[in-house]
Amino acid sequence: MRPLGTALQRWRMRRILKRHPIPHHIWRSVTRRVLILRSLDAVQMAHLREMTAWFLDQKSITGAQGLEVTPTMKVAVAAQACLLILNLGVEYFDGWVEVILYPGAFRVNHAQMDAIGLVHDEASVLTGESWLRGPVILSWDDVERDTYHYQAGHNVVLHEFAHKLDGFNGATNGMPPLRRGMSRKRWAEALSGAYDALCLQVAAGESAFINPYAATSPAEFFAVLSEVFFTAPDILKNRCPSVHKQLTLFYRQAASR
Repeated sequence: MRPLGTALQRWRMRRILKRHPIPHHIWRSVTRRVLILRSLDAVQMAHLREMTAWFLDQKSITGAQGLEVTPTMKVAVAAQACLLILNLGVEYFDGWVEVILYPGAFRVNHAQMDAIGLVHDEASVLTGESWLRGPVILSWDDVERDTYHYQAGHNVVLHEFAHKLDGFNGATNGMPPLRRGMSRKRWAEALSGAYDALCLQVAAGESAFINPYAATSPAEFFAVLSEVFFTAPDILKNRCPSVHKQLTLFYRQAASR
């Protein structure tokens, strides 16, 4: 017997597809150029199109600083975001509703506490940011570059939306809600061991096989690993096979470029 939740979700999805279909020419023009989608077969692409339509119905994608967001831009962002949840389910993107696109890198100010407890405002220039229960904010310049021009281990859309998966359980700590049957112990052993090794490499000034920004925190480590998993899976499989195995189990897909 089919679970009620799944049947209801499919009914809602069919309604969305009927009310707000993605025009074929837009879907085709975007997805044929998105490099990380080339490994998907026809069935997976059809499912991705459904989920992308759901995303565009449920989430707003707006421009900042005068940026005009076109339907093509919306599909490019939504399709890559939905690649992460293609085999997870739309519920992993619950709890927030907005994506904001800046024309380029944007400046933010955050309060930081120093070693003696004083709070300072620190300015940073970012290409992306993901708030726990708030919006995902992206630089369109960087989205466009990562979408259409291959760079191993780099995709700002995947990175920021991986934070949404991580924070689904209320905290971004590198431990997203795992699939039924996955072992939290094995996940923690694989990722913690690799994270500790990376931190030692970075502290020693040695070169790392992934972006050293991953050593900032377990949350950033998971987000960077997700970038690598979808853009350069062979590198991850060769350098960290135990981590690659856990991500394959989690995303339930063998990513390949």
